Amino acid sequence: MHPFSYTRASDTREAVTAGSRGGRYVAGGTTLVDLMRETVEHPDTLVDITGLPLSQVTVTERGGLRIGALVTMSEAAAHAEVRTLYPVISEALELSASAQLRNMATIGGNIMQRTRCTYFRDVTADCNKREPGSGCAALRGFNRSHAILGTSDSCVATHPSDVAVAFAALEARVHLLGPEGERQVPFADFLLRPGHTPNREQALRRGELITAVEIPALPRPLKSGYLKVRDRQSYEFALTSAAVALHVRGGVIREAKVAAGGVGTVPWKLPAVERHLLGERPSEALWAEAAAKAADGARPLQHNRFKVELLKRTVERQLRIVGGTK
Repeated sequence: MHPFSYTRASDTREAVTAGSRGGRYVAGGTTLVDLMRETVEHPDTLVDITGLPLSQVTVTERGGLRIGALVTMSEAAAHAEVRTLYPVISEALELSASAQLRNMATIGGNIMQRTRCTYFRDVTADCNKREPGSGCAALRGFNRSHAILGTSDSCVATHPSDVAVAFAALEARVHLLGPEGERQVPFADFLLRPGHTPNREQALRRGELITAVEIPALPRPLKSGYLKVRDRQSYEFALTSAAVALHVRGGVIREAKVAAGGVGTVPWKLPAVERHLLGERPSEALWAEAAAKAADGARPLQHNRFKVELLKRTVERQLRIVGGTK
């Protein structure tokens, strides 16, 4: 591990000032500290933000949710309002990691976590995300766990977060505080596809701090859930996953929110699936027809072609579960 300095921020202004000077924010440390140990990351300064007042879950005036960046995964998953209003979030969190990690890791840190691509974490391998211009070893290596959607010639690594898939489906917004003040970024724009700059992963400006994630109010009644397919039932990263929320009134689907994980370089919203569902009556045939569109635009690699069909089956299964026709 490279030498670094450490400072503890007493308020958000102090944190942003330290961040604007190049400091890296740390709370639970479940990702950053690991990467520092592996010499993938070597920040000069760590800014401890655990003392900041960002640990609240509140219901907004319109009936949405605002989850503070320092709320732990365990706290968010167990919160009564989260479980009642958006169970898809609780389910995604509970399927993410062991209880020990969920007790430490924060919501802000979870959506900022970096890929679990083995080539990214192997400092002897070529990786454009870690060292721009060096190449992507996954393209010609073993790429079973890599992305089939949103890839580029520079990077095919998947985003590992489960709850980020739920946030993408629900069209959340990320609240940020920086040297120039506060702003909000739609979740769909917060995490960046690799393109030719895979080393730039979030739409953050220098020194910006995540303060909260806000989920908008959606029509009620709303049923939602998260399904994760993995190689083993103990805590493992997704091969595919599906976050689904449906508003059904008068026997007709009035609102549909669907996203997939484990298959994209970012949590992958599925607008073609959503459009196919709107205005239709739930049925087995409808779920299959909609799910068939889940892999539109996929670019599978040598070892992950199975993900195309697995993604369709995962989305269909979760539509059936949430839609009440399983």
